[in-house]
Amino acid sequence: VLPRAMAGLGAYRCIECNREATELYRDYQRGVLRISICKSCQKPVDKYIEYDPVIILINAVLCKAQAYRHILFNTKINIHGKLCVFCLLCEAYLRWLQLQDSSQNTDPDDLIRYAKEWDFYRMFGIASLEQTSFFIGIFMSLWWMTPEMLKRKSDFILLLKALLLSTYGKLLLIPAVIWEHDYTPLCLAFIKVFVLISNSQAIRVTLNLNRILPWFAIFFGLILENGVVCLFQKMGWDV
Repeated sequence: VLPRAMAGLGAYRCIECNREATELYRDYQRGVLRISICKSCQKPVDKYIEYDPVIILINAVLCKAQAYRHILFNTKINIHGKLCVFCLLCEAYLRWLQLQDSSQNTDPDDLIRYAKEWDFYRMFGIASLEQTSFFIGIFMSLWWMTPEMLKRKSDFILLLKALLLSTYGKLLLIPAVIWEHDYTPLCLAFIKVFVLISNSQAIRVTLNLNRILPWFAIFFGLILENGVVCLFQKMGWDV
């Protein structure tokens, strides 16, 4: 996504030092562009505007802070809602398959019952509630630790967008299930860890925090999420 050449004060961020910038590049016409230099760190404000999207994606997968700042602050990506729904669908599909595999009843009526859409929708609802509780735990802990960072509604929206985008690792759940192997449980564990690392980097970049506070917030979010899981289990639901 090619950003605009000019914007108001503080519309962009330097991907190196996180300082505000008024522009990413200057257009001298006839296809001549010059990347702006940050007044604070004396480095290019955003070198990724010249990079191929595949390279940017690879850097994001490697959890580089510069790539995250480019995506969150210097582009107009508006797919976080759709990405969240699709990731939840992937997780619901995985749980739905596990629910079928756990059934030892070979009665045809039982197979038909599992084939109904209701089980899939129920798994989707449970996954949505768990993720919501995880995010609520993160917001509550961050608001308690750094209330000055979340004063405005726009701060909450930006952090929510960052968290939703950083869950893209859940898309790997589908290939892990399709190419089922003896090491599939290990792969699922690695995917979970990768998503948590991405969430931590998103929090760190968005609020400009150190490495410890985001992990503390994620830990609190996991506690709240597991509390919801325990509640579902006490209600007799398969999660």
